[in-house]
Order: sequence, then C-alpha cells, then structure tokens
Amino acid sequence: MSQVYENLGKISMILGSQWGDEGKGKLVDILSMKFDIIARSTGGANAGHTIYIPEKHVFHLIPSGMMHEGKLCVIGNGVVVHIPTLLEELDTLENSGISTERRLKISDRAHIVLDYHKKVDELQEDSKGGKKVGTTKRGIGPAYTDKVRRNGVRMHELLEFDKFEAKVRENLALFKSFYGDFEYDLDAELAQYKEYAERLRPMIADTSTYLHNQLAEGKTILIEGANGMMLDIDHGTYPFVTSSNATVGGALAGCGIPALKLNSCIGIMKAYTTRVGAGPFPSELHDALGEQIREQGGEYGATTGRPRRCGWFDAVVAQYSCRISGYSTVNLTKLDVLTGVPTLKIATSYSHNGEKLENFPANLDILDNIEVEYEDHEGWTEDISEIKDFDDLPENAQKYVKRIEELIETPIGFIGVGMKREQMIDR
Repeated sequence: MSQVYENLGKISMILGSQWGDEGKGKLVDILSMKFDIIARSTGGANAGHTIYIPEKHVFHLIPSGMMHEGKLCVIGNGVVVHIPTLLEELDTLENSGISTERRLKISDRAHIVLDYHKKVDELQEDSKGGKKVGTTKRGIGPAYTDKVRRNGVRMHELLEFDKFEAKVRENLALFKSFYGDFEYDLDAELAQYKEYAERLRPMIADTSTYLHNQLAEGKTILIEGANGMMLDIDHGTYPFVTSSNATVGGALAGCGIPALKLNSCIGIMKAYTTRVGAGPFPSELHDALGEQIREQGGEYGATTGRPRRCGWFDAVVAQYSCRISGYSTVNLTKLDVLTGVPTLKIATSYSHNGEKLENFPANLDILDNIEVEYEDHEGWTEDISEIKDFDDLPENAQKYVKRIEELIETPIGFIGVGMKREQMIDR
C-alpha cells in the first residue's frame, strides 16, 4: 500500500463532503482490510451503501466492514436504529454465507426508530405541499426529534420490556394528539419487538467503553459517517438537510471518541456534484448533459431509487466542506463518469447583486439568486477504468484533478475510476 494508507493512523474517519451519495461505501470497504473495527456513527436507514456479496445488495445500517471476515463492527450512539431493517440486513448476510455472530455491537445509547416515526414522517412531509424537504420517509427526523425532546426510546430500554412498552404507548399517544388518530397496530409491533429484544440482547453494549478498551489493546478503528456535510443539521443547506450532524464533530460524538484521538479524516467527493430531493444546488445542470451524467454514473438513490440531480463540481461547496471538517485527504470518486464530456466546468465562486461572496451563505434566498462563476477544462475520451497509477491518466484528467486539489487546498489521495474495489488509484 502507498504512503497515503500508512498516514491514516490508529483512528481514521470517512465522511461525505457534498450532499451525500458520494460513494463512501467503496473506500470503507477497501480500508476495512486495514482496520480492526469499523464503527457507524450517525444517521439511520435513510443512508444507503451498495456492496456486492457477490450479488448486489443495498445496506442501510450495517457497517461495510461486515463484509470482511474477522472484522468487528459497531453501531454507535449517534445512530437511530430501525430494528427490522437491521435484522433483515443481518439475515441477508447470513444467507449469503457471511457469519455475523459476535461481530456486531450496538450502542445501548442509540435511539430506536419505531414504525410510528415512519408514519409521522410521511404525515409531516405530505403536509408541506410545495415546500417538501425531500425526506426518505424512513422516520429519521421524528426519531431525532424525540431524542432532542428527551422522550426518545433507547436500545437499553428494549431490555426491560415492560418499561419499553409503557414508553412506546405514551409516545404514540403524544403523536396522535399532534396528528390525529391515524391507523396503527401498536400491539402487533410490540409483539415483534419482544422477539427482537431477545435476539439483540447479546449485541447491545456500552460501545464507547468498548471502543476505548479495544484502542488500549492496540486495535485500530475506522469511523464510517453517513449522509454528506451539506446535509448537516447545522452547517448544511437548512432546512433541506438531514436530522443529525454529518460533520467530523458529529461523527466523533456519535461513537463516543474524543477529538484529540482522531488521526485522520478522509472526505469523499464526486468528480461532479449530485443531490437527491429538494433544496439549493447552485451548479445543477438542467439539460441533456445532466441526464447523460446521471445515466453514466447510475445516479439513482440507494435508499429510494429517486433520480439524483446532477451538476458540475462545485469548489465553493468543497472548500466550505473542507473548512468545516478539516479533511486530511480527499477521495475523488467517479472520475470515469466524466469520460467523453468535451468540456468540463468547475464552479469557482458565487456572486450576489454583483458582489462576490466570501463564503457559502446560510440564507437560502441569497442562494436562490446567486450567479455562479465557472472555469472551463478540456475533457478526455480515453477509457480510464483500468488505470492504476495517477501518472497514467490522460493529461486532461490529471489537470482536472490537480485543479480541484488547488481549489480545495486539500490533497487528493484516492481517485475512483469505477465501481469495483480494485478500481481505485492512490497517490
């Protein structure tokens, strides 16, 4: 392995750096071979990553490291867990010949997504009419709302079922007082959860203490973030965001590891930009080229199947993302998708009312009325999908990558040139 691998240290993190769907799962899969423990830190079943075992599967909660024999996986306290989805993923792995026994620990502080959260998510989104956020309707927002409102249900409560049942009934009554008496079979759900509790009992643990103890024994940890920085509840394009912190700070808090122990942080960025759902997207393409990139890149949501909006690489977004999360290095993914595009553009700055903006604005009214300045770059036609060394890339592809590197002021250590594990250039 090259020097970039050696510089990762004992604790490394992988984070999405745009609006999600950047291809985090592939690098997590590759680096899982180097690390002992892979920990998921934030988000819920609204996030998805595609893996092959050998057939294609989309997973929402299980860390990608589960694909590697002998690796231990952790679902941290910052994750909101929809238990039926989690157990379905475990069963899929077992049915594919991958043993998960004693390989997964779930934080006793992680919050549970009940099916009434999904119902409320749907009711909330449908009530917004033309102002929909574009939620996946997986119940993530309402579950995090319960967490912040301090009436959420945590994993440890599942192990004292009488108390769990009483709290769930109380919370459902509260939701019905807000949204009316919607149809819901709580008794059937509780019966299922009584069975789930016994299956999950051996997996539920104080995962922060577990990670600290493993670290003291010399083990290495890879933290797997969810969503993307521009969907962060504080720093993203609010309110068109997720319900958790998708930045480095949120990911550390989400698995109970102090910031000073983190050795490296890798930001994942596509060689262009995409986002799913509603919300600002300054460099979006509204023409046939945008559709071409979508088809060439297979840009359809892993969780919902919705077509992703596609646009040029936005260096303003990328610079902002680098500043907030402080990436040690960047993995630029899907460079191969741009093969054959005659002229590539990079968004380099925004202006509003004739004045250049010095930062990414919080005000969406400003974002809706900005002018984007672009640089043009010559494209390439050569097939790059089998290239292993940066110097073997076409000259124009090298120039494109180097210019992005200059603009984001962060080294690009990995370059994805295809979907397979081996289609990754490291520098």
